[in-house]
Amino acid sequence: MNSIKSYHKIGLISVIFTVFLLIFSGCQSATHKNQGVIHLTLWQGLNPPPNREVFNELVARFNQTHKDIQVDSIFAGQLDQQLPKILTSVVANSPPDILSFSPQLTGQLVDLDAVVPLEDWLNQLPVKSELYPNVLEESELNGHLWSIPLCTSNIGIFYRPKLFEQAGITELPKTWEDLKEVAKKLTIDRNGDGKPEQYGMLIPFGKGEWTVFTWFPFLLSSNGTIVENNRPNLINPGAIAATQFWQDFLTEGSGRLSIPERGYEEGDFIEGRVAMQITGPWTYIMKSNVDYGVFPVPMNQRPATVTGNGSLFLMKTNPEREKAALTFLEYILSEQFQTEWSIRTGFLPVNIKSANSPLYQEFLKQKPVMKVFVDQIPVAGGRPTIAGYSRLSDSLGRAIEASMLGKPVEKSLQEAQERLELIWEKQ
Repeated sequence: MNSIKSYHKIGLISVIFTVFLLIFSGCQSATHKNQGVIHLTLWQGLNPPPNREVFNELVARFNQTHKDIQVDSIFAGQLDQQLPKILTSVVANSPPDILSFSPQLTGQLVDLDAVVPLEDWLNQLPVKSELYPNVLEESELNGHLWSIPLCTSNIGIFYRPKLFEQAGITELPKTWEDLKEVAKKLTIDRNGDGKPEQYGMLIPFGKGEWTVFTWFPFLLSSNGTIVENNRPNLINPGAIAATQFWQDFLTEGSGRLSIPERGYEEGDFIEGRVAMQITGPWTYIMKSNVDYGVFPVPMNQRPATVTGNGSLFLMKTNPEREKAALTFLEYILSEQFQTEWSIRTGFLPVNIKSANSPLYQEFLKQKPVMKVFVDQIPVAGGRPTIAGYSRLSDSLGRAIEASMLGKPVEKSLQEAQERLELIWEKQ
């Protein structure tokens, strides 16, 4: 583990001088602007812009009711653009007070001793009992809670009801075998040239995180894992089954590969080139004029989906600032914040009282497809938060990509496992 830490620090020092002035100037807003008032800096990369505006409005509401604490919400760029700035700020001892990022950064921040564990604080709060227990899983590592969820979401299957009706499909698929059969019925070669104009399922193609993210529900449904004892484990029945399942759509001719690294784009679905797509409630499909519905991810051994959490980290600064930041984090978890934030952005509430509130229940009546995602929260699992997750995800993504191009699944995963073991041994 020490070698991992050294590896990160060597890489970080190389970029300190290029962005240090930016970090230093950006953190000046964290100083005490008025006597008795603590000004906290929060870095976030919330998108799309309307969601960012909602967040900033809710932050302003906190500031209005907490005259002794003022939170400055700063858009620090897209998440991938933020990473060098974040890590450099840690090495330069000038981090933001609060960081909004994906929980997959947890291991790296913990290795750098940059974040404050939160379990003791949260365990003393009444709001702890109001949270869905599994939304905290992605924030946990080595027996500690390292962040709180700003919001949650998960993956479902979007489908075109008109295309289902035209194919004579009257029941939504509930199992993997059901999904395969439905996909076959929805694959149509209208002109008989051997190339279907309509496919049953869009299969995310590429080695990036979107591919891994959308593959994860199938891994979890097969009781699979990719980490065991903090080490990669890609050769297990669940991982093999999930990858083989995706490959089967292609070998059986009922699946269409997405544009490389663009498995989230909705064009094929909206234009009717595919009848089903794996995605979440943030999708543009919900704002389009196309007919659509959503059903839960069909199960193999158990119902499952994957969480898409946004997390808030309490960065190490000093006791006074950390205490003030905890007051803001408690506000984020509250029923009031979670209800308004979820209704106005389409994310799911992490607070059970919020999800059951009259306001949110009325929202579900207006957008009934959201109930599919809310109902899946209890069966949603997270991706690992270990320090080497980015390397693990990259190797896994390459194995999935190779399998979608026709390489035998077990061979693809075995080669990825061997690459990872070499990396882990050298760390």
